[in-house]
Amino acid sequence: MEQTISSFLEHLIVEKGFSRNTSTAYRNDLQQFWEFFQEKRNGDWQNGDRRNGDSQAESPWRYVDLSLLNDYIGDLRIRKGYRDTTTARKVASLKSFFGYLAVNGIIAEDPTESLGSPHVGRSLPKYLSEEEVFRLLDLASKQGSNEDQRDATIMELLYATGLRVSELVSLNVRDIDLLESNIRCWGKGAKERIVFLYPKALTELKRYLSRVRPALLGNHKEETALFVNHRGERLTRQWVWNILKAYGEKAGISQRITPHTLRHSFATHLLQNGASLRHVQELLGHSSISTTQVYTHLTDRYLQQEYEKSHPRA
Repeated sequence: MEQTISSFLEHLIVEKGFSRNTSTAYRNDLQQFWEFFQEKRNGDWQNGDRRNGDSQAESPWRYVDLSLLNDYIGDLRIRKGYRDTTTARKVASLKSFFGYLAVNGIIAEDPTESLGSPHVGRSLPKYLSEEEVFRLLDLASKQGSNEDQRDATIMELLYATGLRVSELVSLNVRDIDLLESNIRCWGKGAKERIVFLYPKALTELKRYLSRVRPALLGNHKEETALFVNHRGERLTRQWVWNILKAYGEKAGISQRITPHTLRHSFATHLLQNGASLRHVQELLGHSSISTTQVYTHLTDRYLQQEYEKSHPRA
C-alpha cells in the first residue's frame, strides 16, 4: 500500500509538477481513505487473496468499488462533518490516484469514473481596503526590534508582490535583485516568475538585508534563507501566519488577516487601479486566467460603488 501511494505521489511531483505541499495533502487524503477501507472490509480482501491465489494479490485497491467510495463520502460528510470544499478535495485525490492505478495496470478498472463530488461554488476572496493595508504596514514599520523590522519587511513584500506564503519562506538571498528591484520566485508546479518591488518595499528590504538579517543570523552565517527567526533559521509558514494575525489585531482590523489576505488585497487593488487581468494573472503566477477572474467580481462591485458615488444622477 505504502509503496503504491509513494510511487503515485512521486509521479505527481515529477511528471505533473505538483508541489510538496500538495503531495503531502494527497498523502493524508489517501491514508484516511485506506484506514476507512480497512475498517469497512475488516481484512476480507486479505482472505480473498489467500483463497484465490490471485496474481494481483499485492493490490488491495482492486477491491475498491463505487459502493465503497460512496460510503466513504457519506462518512466524510455525515459522521466527520466535513464541509463540501474539503470533501470535494478528498474526492479529487481519490480520482487522481485511481486513475493512475488504472493507467498503470495496477487495477483493471477505475472505480471513480462515475463517482460524484459535492458541488463547490467559488467563494470570493477576502481582502483589505487600501486604508487598512496602509494602517497595517505603517504600524509594523514603527516597531523597533530586529524581529519587528523583519516582520515589517515581510508584510511590505507580501503586499508589494502578491507572493504566496510558501513562496515567501522559500526565498533565498540570491533570489533578490536590488538593482532591478525584483525578486525571482518559484510558484506551484515549480514555475519560475519575476515579481517587482515598489520603492518603499525596496527600501525596507535593503535595510533588512544590511542591518537586520545579519543581527538575526548570529553565528549561522551559512544560512541561505532570506527570512530567518531569532535563531538564524529559515522562517516557517506558520510563523508568518502568526505574524499577520498579531499585527492585524494590533492594527484594530476586524477580519482575521492571513498571508493570503495580503495576496488578495494586492490583486484587487491592482485591478481597481487599472491593471489588466492578464498582467495580474502573470504577477500572481496563476496558470489559468480563469483563476484570476474571481477578482473581477470584487472590482465590479467597486466600480458600482464608484458609479453611485460619482454620477450626478445616481
